[in-house]
Amino acid sequence: MLEIADVHAYYGDSHVLHGVSLHVAAGEAVALLGRNGAGKTTLIRSVVGFTPPRAGRISFDGRPIEGRTAYAIARLGIGLVPQGRRIFAPLSVSENLMLGARKPTARQGTRQFTRERAYELFPRLRERALQGGGTLSGGEQQMLAVARALMTNPHLLLLDEPSEGLAPLIVREIGRVLIGLKQQGLSILLVEQNVPLALRVADRVYVMNKGQIVYEGSSAALAADEDVKRRFLGVS
Repeated sequence: MLEIADVHAYYGDSHVLHGVSLHVAAGEAVALLGRNGAGKTTLIRSVVGFTPPRAGRISFDGRPIEGRTAYAIARLGIGLVPQGRRIFAPLSVSENLMLGARKPTARQGTRQFTRERAYELFPRLRERALQGGGTLSGGEQQMLAVARALMTNPHLLLLDEPSEGLAPLIVREIGRVLIGLKQQGLSILLVEQNVPLALRVADRVYVMNKGQIVYEGSSAALAADEDVKRRFLGVS
């Protein structure tokens, strides 16, 4: 579904990504872990066209996408839950959802997302449907950001630090939804610092450090590898 091969990305003269390679298979959930400043968000920005790579190859569903505009990449079927939520604060919950609405493709079968489906996933959004996005709690705004991305009916969902700043109860709720989406066949790339959440959701895990992939393996393998967790993630 997504293949990233030897990608190099820069901010001005600053070389941030140093030959990053990873892949996400159809229907697979993959987590990308690493400390702050490791380059995780830059990789997401490279995939969606915000920070195009200067070298390397990115393909989605067998088609090269490096160098395309962000809106063209989104139209191919990539949904983004950005770091910091980025909802439209003056608009209502319902309006935020409808801004992202896109008709599903035939290949999605029963995995089709509508506003009603979003409310079923996150019942609290139904209760807040007419409220302005800026009046929601941080957890509710994150639910809205996820639901808005799903309203694009993506084939691949990218999530950049969805648990950041959230209470444990909300993190568990986000995790529950992501596991359900994976079970329905949606491909997911989850960028996280919350290791327990990532290991619960993902089939496979990559660890990034200083702009390079330093580990690749199953979630179970990383859970058992105390050395990698201690050296690159600061946890045990």
